[in-house]
Amino acid sequence: MTAPTRTPSSHTPTMSTSAGGTLHEPVIDWFDAHARDLPWRRPEAGPWGVMVSEFMLQQTPVNRVLPVYEQWLARWPRPADLAKEAPGEAVRAWGRLGYPRRALRLHGAAVAITERHGGDVPTEHAQLLALPGIGEYTAAAVASFAYGQRHAVLDTNVRRVLARAVTGVQYPPNATTAAERRLARELLPDDERTASRWAAATMELGALVCTAKNETCQRCPIAAQCAWQLAGKPAHDGPARRGQTYAGTDRQVRGKLLAVLREALAPVPQAVLDRVWDEPVQRARALDGLVADGLVEPLPGGLYRLPLT
Repeated sequence: MTAPTRTPSSHTPTMSTSAGGTLHEPVIDWFDAHARDLPWRRPEAGPWGVMVSEFMLQQTPVNRVLPVYEQWLARWPRPADLAKEAPGEAVRAWGRLGYPRRALRLHGAAVAITERHGGDVPTEHAQLLALPGIGEYTAAAVASFAYGQRHAVLDTNVRRVLARAVTGVQYPPNATTAAERRLARELLPDDERTASRWAAATMELGALVCTAKNETCQRCPIAAQCAWQLAGKPAHDGPARRGQTYAGTDRQVRGKLLAVLREALAPVPQAVLDRVWDEPVQRARALDGLVADGLVEPLPGGLYRLPLT
């Protein structure tokens, strides 16, 4: 269920979307001066580098992604290079980034790009969206960041910036709403290049300044126009926002099981996997989940390996 988010009342200052044009220049100018030099933002990254980064950055911080990203692109500089490999190799190379199903989805996208598009990441949003494992956000991000197109790119950071600057609330809803998508489209600059810069700039602003906690409004280029700031920064009016737990969860057990399989050069016996977690019911549930998700392949004789097909 989506947690309710405070709706600005009649006395809460709320920026009109018609004033959105006044946001573009200061935010983009700030981005030009303060954007991090990240490898997927460099021209040599190309569309494939952008796509790989978007898969890896979902729910994973930049500092953890950087070394894996560099190794991935060195090994698989084009989609066809990855498509030639077994999907289990993608899972192995994913390392400890977490949420390893993303590795299988990226491998599936690479196969589809090779088979359907001659090995080149497609330029059209609809073609991107048709690739396996790619949703609305990733399709819009690749079209915008790789090809400079005009799309509303709504990740957690962008949603938080728009919630505060325009809607006047501290946090956006837990799940993206139709109203948020409509607002993001209304705020898009008309010019394609400016729109793609705006998408990247608002994302960076949310990552570095308009953060979930300990935001630094004194560094914000639009603080004087921010509806949340003008309203006195009212606190989130809804259920407490809880951070994700990891220790002791099935997710942790899955990670430990995959770590053993990633290091192994041959199929691993059940007895070896049994050593990674003392609680047998949870361990079995985690292993069954990995098999169901296609991340682990069971073999006769109680052996397990990363998937080959």
